Amino acid sequence: MLSLYNDLTRKKEKFYPIDKKRVRMYVCGVTVYDDCHIGHARSAVVFDVLRRLLEYLGYEVTFVKNFTDIDDKIIKKASQEGIKTEQIAERYIKSYDEDAESLSIKAPTYSPRATDMIGQIVQMCRTLEDKGFAYSVDGDLFFDIKKFKSYGKLSGKNIVELEAGSRVEINKKKHHPLDFVLWKKSKPGEPKWQSPWGEGRPGWHIECSAMSTSLLGPTFDIHGGGEDLIFPHHENEIAQSEAATGKPFCRFWVHNGFVVTGGEKMSKSLKNFWTIKDILKLIPAEQLRYFLITTKYRSPLKFNWDDVKKGRRALDRLYGTLERINEYHADIGENCHLSINVENIVEKISDDLNTPAALGLLFDLSREANSLMEEGKFSKTDKQCFDRIVKFCSDVLGILQMSPSVWFHNTINAPVNSDPKTGTVSKEKEIETMIKKRDDARKEKNFKEADRIRKLLSDKGIILEDTATGTKWKSIN
Repeated sequence: MLSLYNDLTRKKEKFYPIDKKRVRMYVCGVTVYDDCHIGHARSAVVFDVLRRLLEYLGYEVTFVKNFTDIDDKIIKKASQEGIKTEQIAERYIKSYDEDAESLSIKAPTYSPRATDMIGQIVQMCRTLEDKGFAYSVDGDLFFDIKKFKSYGKLSGKNIVELEAGSRVEINKKKHHPLDFVLWKKSKPGEPKWQSPWGEGRPGWHIECSAMSTSLLGPTFDIHGGGEDLIFPHHENEIAQSEAATGKPFCRFWVHNGFVVTGGEKMSKSLKNFWTIKDILKLIPAEQLRYFLITTKYRSPLKFNWDDVKKGRRALDRLYGTLERINEYHADIGENCHLSINVENIVEKISDDLNTPAALGLLFDLSREANSLMEEGKFSKTDKQCFDRIVKFCSDVLGILQMSPSVWFHNTINAPVNSDPKTGTVSKEKEIETMIKKRDDARKEKNFKEADRIRKLLSDKGIILEDTATGTKWKSIN
């Protein structure tokens, strides 16, 4: 049974979907004005694991993740480059899709763009105005938060306290400092659409409400995103959606914690981020994905290269065990000697996506399997059990998706520098060339040169194994 921490109720709850076998899930996507960084990667991986787990448990998942393709940042970027906002959006949607594919993120059921749903956005705005929750001033349409009596129920914030401590820029058009824009009047040269309030464009919050309810209905099961979205974005989504439909908006609110570096949230505004593309120039995508699930999803994830490199060594151990099992002739009895099975791992991860606990069991399993092989007690049934767990890890966690030979031979990288932008990647051909030189030296009985080459490769994290069929190698970085 899956349980999730629900930020709306502030407690962990058993998860039951509205429809018995169907889960409807919406996750806030990226604003497409730049390449994505590792903070975006964490959110993408967290909700990909949740979606995969739901599917593993037998649910049909309708998964919606949007693109915000009209925004002040996009307009500014387009102006700086002297091109249209649509061109900026297309460039970075393509970039996001490339990153998602690299990280084995499953494609959403729907990937709506805000600009494709202007009609639905305008209709929701009109409904809010007709019901008295919105007011227009000089071409701008605002949501009146005082009309929505339960405003603050997600974030736990109090309107009076918010007003007293508000740093919101004073806008004399608003009835209340925290009223937020639903539709904004366009400035000269900005993208614009027709509306009952004049030419303009949608506010950020209304975009997600219109997209989610249009595709999933007025009430759905799970809404996800980074914890920075709880207020004001998700709070405002609840207010405008429930005001418009008169129904509860979403049952479970799930948020992932920040990626932090140097004690601060990693973000583009602070310029303390690494893009996914920069990181994947240095390490295998599976190594990054592994690193992102080593910490509970609700907790901050500290980004440092030492921990990233530990992920490589951890995966090497798991792939090493898998390689040994594949080469092991399990021809004894049918009894299962392993004490850990796939159900144990499913139980751990089903407890509020406890991926670190699931990984812990995986390493216990690896040690146990190695011990059984050393004792000659690893059976066919043990192998079947291990294979089921590997398949679960591949299907749900998104790790152990390769064969050991592919992992050890096609994911070679140099030791990571402190800054990925200055790093280099070792080439497989270079390694093979050095191995050939070592083989030639051995044939000539120049063992000093052969040992020197082995040492050079070892310093690069490349371990050699001389076998009857030739020299095998693998990376331990």
